[in-house]
Amino acid sequence: MSEAEPIAVRLGAVTKVYDNGVVALGPLDLDVKRGEFVSLLGPSGCGKSTALRLIAGLTAPSSGVVDVSHRTHETRAGHSIGFVFQEPTLMPWARVRDNVRLPLKLAAMPAAEADQRIDEALAQVGLSEFADAFPRELSGGMKMRVSLARALVTRPDILLMDEPFAALDEITRFRLNNDLLELWRKLNMTVIFVTHSVFESVYLSQRVIVMSQRPGRVSAGFRIDAPEPRAEDFRMSAGYAAYCREVSNALVPSYAGLAGA
Repeated sequence: MSEAEPIAVRLGAVTKVYDNGVVALGPLDLDVKRGEFVSLLGPSGCGKSTALRLIAGLTAPSSGVVDVSHRTHETRAGHSIGFVFQEPTLMPWARVRDNVRLPLKLAAMPAAEADQRIDEALAQVGLSEFADAFPRELSGGMKMRVSLARALVTRPDILLMDEPFAALDEITRFRLNNDLLELWRKLNMTVIFVTHSVFESVYLSQRVIVMSQRPGRVSAGFRIDAPEPRAEDFRMSAGYAAYCREVSNALVPSYAGLAGA
């Protein structure tokens, strides 16, 4: 990605103060380039998820500017950003296909076009043969794939992911990390990924942003210059271990003074 790549997301001196007086963020300054994969890393309560919600337009900043630039103005409103939450939040009474259909149904997309989009999204996450299954028939990893398909079905420019793999076993998590990187390369999306895992952030990201404890600010940033495409050889390399040490050392001040840390 060139230095001249346009900015997809810009947070300028953003603060967020909740009604109960808790100062969650700020001032936070962050630029994410179009097509970049960036991870936000930091202690619980530092405002990582709040930052995603601000970018998605689910909440408004108390001060500062949130600027989100989409590739096209032809995209239906609300479809330029996909959001994958920590829990799959699937409708248990609905089949996989209908769970993925939900955002298209809310947008009143014609059935024929929606069916094509759903088939495409399920194929992208490797769940075509489970289109008629119910969530109770799926593993945790498969449920998260459905959640990812539901975000991808709108063909977003920007994908926001809030600790999506945190509850999964390590083997499933590694597999989904690899699948996510493959989708990111194929679809040329901007991805902003929240995680508590140093190892996951270094493996996935072009850039890791370390945030301070609340109110969250950027305390450090690391560019991960690793060969693409990344695979298990990178995870086992000395370079990967060195990046993990660097990022871990930058996290230490963020956890200083936290109870139970």
